[in-house]
Amino acid sequence: MNQTLRHTLEGHTAAPDQLDWSQIHETLAMLALAVAQIDTSLVEGNNSINSLTASFTRMADHTQLIIDRVTALDAGVGSEIADSARIIQSEVMSAIVAFQFYDRLTQRMEHVGDSLERTGHLISNPEERYHLASWKTLQNHIKSNYTMEAERIMFEHIMAGHSIAEALQIYHHNFNAEMKDDFDTSDDIELF
Repeated sequence: MNQTLRHTLEGHTAAPDQLDWSQIHETLAMLALAVAQIDTSLVEGNNSINSLTASFTRMADHTQLIIDRVTALDAGVGSEIADSARIIQSEVMSAIVAFQFYDRLTQRMEHVGDSLERTGHLISNPEERYHLASWKTLQNHIKSNYTMEAERIMFEHIMAGHSIAEALQIYHHNFNAEMKDDFDTSDDIELF
């Protein structure tokens, strides 16, 4: 038996009863587990968020109806009720904006799951695993799914070999600038 193989089989990497073990198989299993966990978390989270979104949308509609009806009443009591309804409506709108952030989070997690799954397929294919073009195709696919410039910039930094900390710092800087523009609460709120 080859000295290196014997050394490997004698406990440093895999025991003789683990000859079917491989780091590729283990990596694929871990990627599959990560994808499954992301998927189940998204399904559970989406069920709750969909229920909350529907509830807040109905509250916003009813609050607007109250404002419209109370405005038609006498100025005294009607004005106080209308002011209270406007405060409630403002809070509901703030909650809806938070739901928009959650929607963006779920989209990102779906992309992460897809990326992990595609990486697993690439690793599991011995004909593609060692081809630079296959990896470039995967990377281009991942990058094309980003909807924010901050994500593309982070991707470029990671692919260029920068540390995760550096890439995250640059991402947060760009993300905060984009969020300031994207979620200006003075604009009309559009639900999902």
